[in-house]
Amino acid sequence: MGLFPHALPDFPWDSLAPYLETASAHPGGLVNLSVGTPVDSTPAVVQEVLADTADAPGYPTTQGTSEFREAVAAWFERRRGVAGLGPEAVLPTVGSKELVGLLPAMLGLGQGDIVVHPATAYPTYDVGARLAGATPVATDDVAVWEGNRAVKLVWVNSPSNPTGAVATTAHLAAIVAAARSIGAVVASDECYAELAWTEPFVESGVPSILDPAVCGASHAGVIAAYSLSKQSNLAGYRAAFVAGDPALIKQVLETRKHIGLMMPTPVQAAATAALRDDSHVVAQRERYRLRRRHLWDALQVAGFRIDHSDAGLYLWATRDEDCWETVGFLADLGILVAPGSFYGVTGSHHVRVALTATDERIEAACERIASTGGRNTSAATRLAKDG
Repeated sequence: MGLFPHALPDFPWDSLAPYLETASAHPGGLVNLSVGTPVDSTPAVVQEVLADTADAPGYPTTQGTSEFREAVAAWFERRRGVAGLGPEAVLPTVGSKELVGLLPAMLGLGQGDIVVHPATAYPTYDVGARLAGATPVATDDVAVWEGNRAVKLVWVNSPSNPTGAVATTAHLAAIVAAARSIGAVVASDECYAELAWTEPFVESGVPSILDPAVCGASHAGVIAAYSLSKQSNLAGYRAAFVAGDPALIKQVLETRKHIGLMMPTPVQAAATAALRDDSHVVAQRERYRLRRRHLWDALQVAGFRIDHSDAGLYLWATRDEDCWETVGFLADLGILVAPGSFYGVTGSHHVRVALTATDERIEAACERIASTGGRNTSAATRLAKDG
């Protein structure tokens, strides 16, 4: 039996309010690096198609247009090394977060079922399991759940939000093999795959769960979720998709039909244009690369260590102290970041620093951070603890 919202955890970002207040009072203005919302313009090629298809009086289909699904399949082959996806193996979603939150319920999971997700993870994996009435288990160790037939769904998130870690082909293959042996579904959230920063992932690409080197010749029991929010600055469009095992896609499709989850027709056309154009992705990746390099250097000067962060839109940073102390230290500099505890107990000594701010705001943050030389003055933390 599913849970009502009052039984869910408090929305974690609400607890950042006192730190936001402190950071906003800085004379140089707020630098908000706590969320990964894009700030650069949506590509012109996408905007033009959206305008051209704005006359859309009829309902879209839940399944999506053939053009969109074919563009997704072509993108997987061209950019991810995954060939052979047919139109029946692709489904548009209204952003990827709604899929993460609703997938356990759409698969019919409930009491007694287990949903495995990464130990350090975006909170929606846990919330989605609870909404369905299933039990979330946070672990990166396959041995913890291998052979347990109560496990019905295993979430993979590579590149990781928040850590930026990238799973190897061998690790992904081990997850798929263990899940198949007990009849569990593997769902891989791959939304940051086009934003790789270190080798071998820059040269060879981030492995997909649908790669034949991972799952063999069949996609049975395996699906991958992807979003255009990050690579194409389409967060406001809510343009995403899921692909993989046609039988699972059909099951999700039938449920979505009942509850009216449809991507608007103009958005599908715009997303199709985005998927067919790689040039804007290359340009956006370069913007993030420069911002990442500048923030990395500044944080290191201030005594931070950056862990993982091989891909994605965040630096997983630590000063080997409680994450809220670090949040307070940066808030005093007018910089808001996300505490690692939002993503599980394993993140309690890290903060997530987003690359999603304008060049001017990134420069301001870098100057403030580097100027401290590691000094810790955390008035915001004292304020939060005192009151």
